[in-house]
Amino acid sequence: MLIAKLLISIILAYLVGSFPTAYIVGKAFFHKNIFEYGSGNVGTTNAYRVFGPLAGTVVLIVDILKGTLGAFMPVFFGLDHRLMLFVGVFAVLGHVYSIFLEFKGGKAVATSAGILLAYNPLLFGICFICLALITYVTSMVSVGSLVTILIFTLASLLFHDWILTTVAAIVTVIIYARHIPNIKRLLKGKENLVPIGLAYKRQQKKENHKSDK
Repeated sequence: MLIAKLLISIILAYLVGSFPTAYIVGKAFFHKNIFEYGSGNVGTTNAYRVFGPLAGTVVLIVDILKGTLGAFMPVFFGLDHRLMLFVGVFAVLGHVYSIFLEFKGGKAVATSAGILLAYNPLLFGICFICLALITYVTSMVSVGSLVTILIFTLASLLFHDWILTTVAAIVTVIIYARHIPNIKRLLKGKENLVPIGLAYKRQQKKENHKSDK
């Protein structure tokens, strides 16, 4: 019975994670296939670039809640709450390899944050503020994501929770692997900016200054 409940939790978490938020928002409200615009990624960052801040924020919130709901599956079935982290990883895998998108998907940051929201809301809040600040300064979600997940993984060691640290390490590997193209562009100084934040405003001022000449 225990194994059956765990398997059902895993399957449901994967299906919840597979919900293609950015794809559906693009099709329903903008009549666009997000795979054909911007970076071609079906995640929050590309949704911001292609559909704007409002739609991007909606995608962000829903993708976070996918991870939260997926992580809560063991609790719904009366299982040990410590399984939340383990089962939550399958929501992340669903987001990255969505069954509804021929096993394509996003880069796992928002859904991974959702797991943390379910397991440790305080730590989630700290990480979210960290992500928001770095992203606002750099106008690059990739930088905010890569730095924040690394800080989170190192910070998890302070809690002496080996399950949290193990899952954090697994999620870090997944996120860094999904961000390899971004890392290559960062190293070349060619990473794309999202239309928010200080770096984006500086870029816009430079472009406006050039056009005035």
